[in-house]
Amino acid sequence: MTDLTLRAAGIAATFDPSLGLLASFSVTAGGRTVSPLHRAPWVDSGEALPPDLPPHLARLGGDFLCAPFAASEEGSPMHGWTANAPWTLLHQAPGLLRAALSRPVCGATVLKELVLLDGHPFVYQRHLFLGGEGRVPVANHANLALPRGAIIRTSPKAFWETPARPQEEDPARGRSALLYPARTGDPRAFPCADGGTADLLRYPWAPRHEDFVVAVEEPGRALGWTAVTILGTGTLFLSLRDPRALPMTMLWHSNGGRDYPPWSGRHVGCLGVEEGAAAAMLGLTSEGGLPGPGALRLHPAGTAETRHAIGAIPWPEGEPVADVALRGSSLSVTGEGGTSRTLPFREGFFGALS
Repeated sequence: MTDLTLRAAGIAATFDPSLGLLASFSVTAGGRTVSPLHRAPWVDSGEALPPDLPPHLARLGGDFLCAPFAASEEGSPMHGWTANAPWTLLHQAPGLLRAALSRPVCGATVLKELVLLDGHPFVYQRHLFLGGEGRVPVANHANLALPRGAIIRTSPKAFWETPARPQEEDPARGRSALLYPARTGDPRAFPCADGGTADLLRYPWAPRHEDFVVAVEEPGRALGWTAVTILGTGTLFLSLRDPRALPMTMLWHSNGGRDYPPWSGRHVGCLGVEEGAAAAMLGLTSEGGLPGPGALRLHPAGTAETRHAIGAIPWPEGEPVADVALRGSSLSVTGEGGTSRTLPFREGFFGALS
């Protein structure tokens, strides 16, 4: 399938309908263009890939919807058909794309909507589940290219926690460095397997490792945000959501910690920023410890949906973000060094925030 292009003033994006991948987006402002998303080194390289490699790994990069997140359903590969099966184009305009997944998810028809608006440095993503039954863990899975590292800031979190088991358990195949399971309120001192600690607000924090950690939103928050200052590029990546619907920010640290094909120790400098509702990823806490749902509930005679926005802007080199606030149609971003930006944002996209 041919990639599809969306455009609006100051922003462009490409969509790969063969697996529902937002392959890339770029924002132009102040005479600069920034493009934060990752692309694995084997994508379109022509090399032979393992025959059992799922589509989302064969074309790893960009941003994609996982349903079910970190699981399979009805014979699907990991992360579900939403990230591994073709999507049919329903409608396309310069800044709008609507597509339908070719396979059901828990009996539901899944529709995708991507929207770009003139002057807005964001890709607005909406996924609508028509019908279906049961509960499905969901998350968007943005992959960032961080070849020179990054500084990470988030909206206030109640705690940070690893899953029950590490990403890589067999030292002949790879390495994970964090302690599994573990939990702390201080992301700057997360327990490591060797007895030390890691500062999860810096990337990278260790050489050659594969790790996964969940940050759970502080109760009562109306806007959930993740801000990644990408070092060496003067770029700020922003990920925005309603934490009452998606209460978890999950960070996948992929930095040369897998030695088997196609990873082969060369998949470095990638951070997955995965915003979702996936309580099964918690190693110590039950779903009751979340300030929102641990999965998306489907309705046989109704609908369910997820909304997520990602964006990027030129930003002073190395400055972390202190705060992100949404008021009506304006998003304000404040840096720890005093930088301030006011960005247009689609009013009402997350509903009422009060």
